[in-house]
Amino acid sequence: MTYAHEQGSEIFSPGLLDGLVALVTGGGTGLGKATAIELSRCGALVVIAGRREEMLEQTSHEIGPSCSWITADVREPEQASRLVRGVLERHGRLDILVNNAGGQYFVPAEAINMKGFKAVWRLNVDGTVNMAKAAFDLAMAPVKAGTIINVTLSPHHGMPGMAHSGSARAAVEALTAELGQKWRTHGVSVIAVAAGHFDTEVLDKYPLPVRAGAARTVPLQRLGRPQEHAWAVALLASGLGDVFNGRVVTLDGARDNWFGPWPPPTLTDESGVVPTEERGIRR
Repeated sequence: MTYAHEQGSEIFSPGLLDGLVALVTGGGTGLGKATAIELSRCGALVVIAGRREEMLEQTSHEIGPSCSWITADVREPEQASRLVRGVLERHGRLDILVNNAGGQYFVPAEAINMKGFKAVWRLNVDGTVNMAKAAFDLAMAPVKAGTIINVTLSPHHGMPGMAHSGSARAAVEALTAELGQKWRTHGVSVIAVAAGHFDTEVLDKYPLPVRAGAARTVPLQRLGRPQEHAWAVALLASGLGDVFNGRVVTLDGARDNWFGPWPPPTLTDESGVVPTEERGIRR
């Protein structure tokens, strides 16, 4: 059997993350799984975490011996601490934490009840806080080194149908800036990656019109590939990540700039093509 990590990275040199240990929450599926695969291909030992044991075991087996798994609910502070301690017991260190666990459901803002809002907030905000604090206190601050990468969402100008998630992710980005500044003196970088629409199984749970129109809301006019997100995370997990400390890196095919399908009718000529401005002509 050929394991996923044996194929090597498509874009990074071998050994980019050799000797490092990474923990990816929500690592059994979707962007978390793609991230775990890429970090393994770059040489890291990876631990994936989540609540579904069967899915974690399957993904870990697919990646290969460089990957293991631990079940935990990051919404609970004691389980977040137990998760970090589990990584330390296995590998003796934790260099990279990817706070990928998150979720939401599609609903108009006026129909969100407080129970649903709190559920989304607990997973996306409380879970991120719990994991970041546990990783910093137990693993990174003692050795004055480490990188924490928080996965959030684009666009930043509003999320129709997912206002609860937009609120939660904005809070995580504010937290990223605050912790990045506070923890830099301890050698720990904190960075956020704002993901746009990616072609993962997660889209299957949304209503058909939402899935069908997803790519049309991206100026690039296609969904992102999971490995593209994973490449961004791997780059930030490398030595280059320090220069992005406290910042938000947006990877969304320019969806933050979206104001309708591209090109908008007001910018096209009769053939549907956006005309090119003639340069060097004075009137």
